[in-house]
Amino acid sequence: MPVPAPATKLPNVGTTIFTVMSQLAAEHGAVNLGQGFPDFDVPERLVQALGRAMREGRNQYAPMTGLPVLREAIAAKTERCYGHRPDPDAEITVTSGASEAIFDAVHAVVRPGDEVIVLDPCYDCYEPAIDLAGGHAVHVPLDPAHFRADWDRIRAAVTANTRMIITNTPHNPSGAMFSGDDIAQLAALLHDTGIYLLSDEVYEHIVFDGARHESALRYPALRERAFVVSSFGKTYHCTGWKVGYCIAPPALSAELRKVHQYNTFCTFTPAQAAFAEMIEAEPAHYEGLGAFYQAKRDRFQEQLLDTRLKSLEVPGGYFQLVDYSAVSDLDDASFCRWLTVEKGVCAIPLSPFYATPPRRQHLARLCFAKNEATLDAAIERLKDL
Repeated sequence: MPVPAPATKLPNVGTTIFTVMSQLAAEHGAVNLGQGFPDFDVPERLVQALGRAMREGRNQYAPMTGLPVLREAIAAKTERCYGHRPDPDAEITVTSGASEAIFDAVHAVVRPGDEVIVLDPCYDCYEPAIDLAGGHAVHVPLDPAHFRADWDRIRAAVTANTRMIITNTPHNPSGAMFSGDDIAQLAALLHDTGIYLLSDEVYEHIVFDGARHESALRYPALRERAFVVSSFGKTYHCTGWKVGYCIAPPALSAELRKVHQYNTFCTFTPAQAAFAEMIEAEPAHYEGLGAFYQAKRDRFQEQLLDTRLKSLEVPGGYFQLVDYSAVSDLDDASFCRWLTVEKGVCAIPLSPFYATPPRRQHLARLCFAKNEATLDAAIERLKDL
């Protein structure tokens, strides 16, 4: 008798849109501005530090919570950036990428029947983690024009079953950022509740035009209930190394570590040593990251003026949303496939980031975390739209 196929625990999950579009780009020789990874070099000091750590024999398991030297460096960096020094032993956990930290945080506190508020469009790893924990994602749409939070709608979504709210600033896919008023609204919403906050801050250093990143770590009323997630891959151009971390109060970190311990247990040891050195030796890297990417954003937006695509505002992050209404009336998934196959430029549609996409929203996401030659090649093809 044949073994029956298992009943799926994730009936709404297929192959991620990033994998689908990157494979399509490879098949058709398209310039890949879809998946969010840089195509330029990792900082030289970081490469040298990684090689040195491996040659020195730092190739075995790291402590479950992360190398002490890295946790100390993270604590010092956090104080420098946000005026708060977390306890390296009790409040910082190094994870195998930010996605693992998000998964661990959800599973640390979300139980069957709990509700988790997510703000659409949102990154695609949130809801599967919630589903696997037995929770229910409650989708609240952001303003479709500027991707700002509608706090009246968010407050209306809170019920007695709300266990967590997930926020993301700077926001993927739009680049929108929380303001001081957004933080005040969020703090008021959570005040005197048992609701936890998962603050996804992986683009924390990629902010533009003199703006300040409003980390939850700046605000005692938020950080006492928050899992704050960061990404070395985004900050240091090495997404393939898959190293991130989570800062949370001791009681929340203790629960997160129970999941982390039996999920990955620990993370790439020599990279941890390399990041510790990089943080301490070259703070100018993360301090200058906004200016580095702002130059790319400005140049890319100027080039897009020679195409029929309309650029939307990008306050932070390294993605550019474009309105393609002047080019096509296709839905976004069909347009991005057509753009990849027929025009040789890969973009990501926005609809997979939504539970219920807005009707007739003609937007696509392009990644400008690329070298100038890559962006120039894409622009030459986009001029022919």
